[in-house]
Amino acid sequence: MLNTLWLGFFIVAAVAALAQWLVGGNAQVFAAMVEALFGMAKLSVEVMVLLFGTLTLWLGFLRIAEKAGIVNALARALAPLFTRLMPGVPRGHPALGLMTLNFAANALGLDNAATPIGLKAMRALQELNPEPATATNAQILFLVLNASSLTLLPVTIFMYRMQQGAPDPTLVFLPILLATSASTLVGLVSVAVVQRLPLLSPVVLAYLLPVGLLLAGFMALLSTISGAALAQLSSLLGNLTLFALVLAFVVIGAWRKVAVYEAFIEGAREGFDVAKNLLPYLVAMLCAVGVLRASGGLAYLLDGIRWCVEHVGMDTRFVDAMPTALVKPFSGSAARAMLIETMQTYGVDSFPALVAATVQGSTETTFYVLAVYFGAVGIQRVRHAIPCALVAELAGVLAAIGVCYWFFG
Repeated sequence: MLNTLWLGFFIVAAVAALAQWLVGGNAQVFAAMVEALFGMAKLSVEVMVLLFGTLTLWLGFLRIAEKAGIVNALARALAPLFTRLMPGVPRGHPALGLMTLNFAANALGLDNAATPIGLKAMRALQELNPEPATATNAQILFLVLNASSLTLLPVTIFMYRMQQGAPDPTLVFLPILLATSASTLVGLVSVAVVQRLPLLSPVVLAYLLPVGLLLAGFMALLSTISGAALAQLSSLLGNLTLFALVLAFVVIGAWRKVAVYEAFIEGAREGFDVAKNLLPYLVAMLCAVGVLRASGGLAYLLDGIRWCVEHVGMDTRFVDAMPTALVKPFSGSAARAMLIETMQTYGVDSFPALVAATVQGSTETTFYVLAVYFGAVGIQRVRHAIPCALVAELAGVLAAIGVCYWFFG
């Protein structure tokens, strides 16, 4: 799938460049494409420098949380909920702890750290699978919740904004929180409808209702605040939450007699290993996207979308953020490249860049996650996983656009 997507970028770029040359008389398009190739390769290395530090930092803190028993405590706290939503998984099964850790990594926005943990969780769930070639209900729910991208602290989005010179990298904290809540809720409900899960049971409501009421009350409070105050509040909560989480991991780890420094180094070493493997993928996708835009191919696509949006009388400012939304279900690296390229083209705090960052933080690489997670355990029949995941994906994109108009429009 990635091979087809990457090849398609270059083929579309070639066709668009020929059209610009033969029809538009723009012979300089090829020079622009070659310049974009080398420019994006250089940008990839610059992004990787910061990515090394971010992944190393957060996997170090996550290792402290794991050794301090925070992850196991979360698994025990969520066990009654998982028992209702995943009745095929016994209490105390290792898959519960692994899923909790995976959700924690996703909540922190550490996509690349969450993947290896998620694969372990999927293998643990596969041990309970009576039909190894067919996805179980528990595996589908786990995958859809993964694909709904529950991101409470999108540190990688903050990192990309910081790398592109944003004066306030956490400006999109609240928009992402609201949009990702919508995608996760829609994903959960869609699976619950198909699997007939007891969402209205007292135990499930005891977990979900307070969260829903808190979120509804929070949104009601936000609706009374001006746009400028919303931006300031998003910045404050983003930075406060980030530091509070770090402090909690370290303090609880020390209280539990964990050698916090050694644990951090152990996790950070793993983060370094994860990060160093990303550079080839980042170079490949950023260069392909750069060539596509330099050829005019991306502009043609956006013009078509913009014409359709104008035809129905809607505002078109969000259209320039759509490349990130269009490729996100297929490839995280391609969407990341689109996001960075949008920031470079329009400005890091432009409306398209803010929408693209919110989309990136509130959606997931649905087809990639499905291929990797199910492929790792040999599942061939995915049943209702794809439609449920795509419904959650669409909800995340629409919510991101709406929230950005609310905050920044």
